[in-house]
Amino acid sequence: MYRHAAIRAFRASALALALACAGVATASAQDTAGAQDTVGVAAAAVDELPPGQEVSDTVIALAGWVVASRDTEGYPFAIMDKAAAQILVFGGDGRLRGAAPALFGSAVGDHIAPGIAGLALREIPGRDRTTPAGRFVGGYGPSLDAGRVLWVDYDSAVSIHPTATGVPAERRPERLASPTPDDNRVTHGCINVSPAFYEQVVRQTFERGGVFYILPDKEPLAKTFPAFAQSRTAAQGGGKDTGRASH
Repeated sequence: MYRHAAIRAFRASALALALACAGVATASAQDTAGAQDTVGVAAAAVDELPPGQEVSDTVIALAGWVVASRDTEGYPFAIMDKAAAQILVFGGDGRLRGAAPALFGSAVGDHIAPGIAGLALREIPGRDRTTPAGRFVGGYGPSLDAGRVLWVDYDSAVSIHPTATGVPAERRPERLASPTPDDNRVTHGCINVSPAFYEQVVRQTFERGGVFYILPDKEPLAKTFPAFAQSRTAAQGGGKDTGRASH
């Protein structure tokens, strides 16, 4: 679904501005200008976000830093904001491919419970049904019960997959379609997106793997993404940046 062209153009401009102000030591003026051109062309991105729902300054700044610092070494990447229940997908060239609501782990938290990958879904304690925060390098691979899946982090059994009806009482499609993020915490830890977004954006973008950035619920950004946090501190004049993601 293609819509919100004005919002897309605004967000693209904000990303370009973030690049110009990021203060990334490894990016020359020429590099930054090129990154601005790349990120700025996003008018055709698939946009499934609810009307009027914005992207946080933290996500915008992180996307700008990823491109300017070449943190993915040319691989595509996604940024996931658990608090806002959003996923933004970028190609290896830094262009925004799509933005959409997503479902995340029902438990608020950023940890990975030891041995969780070996448990059946019904065996995972409620407190451990978290979507972990951090930077993950993932890709498609086999699973025991779902065929070939897109693993965000194989060791913690976290993947991205299209929403299915599953347990009717969980109302996952309805939660995904709701206009707010308040009801989007329902999974055992995996990330769910709409089937259309998965096929149009996720599958095509990450067929050869990519990098996944998941913002924290509780942990400071400085712990989750230290290099990014340091660049923000430098850009802000050396102040200590220990806060969590802003929304």
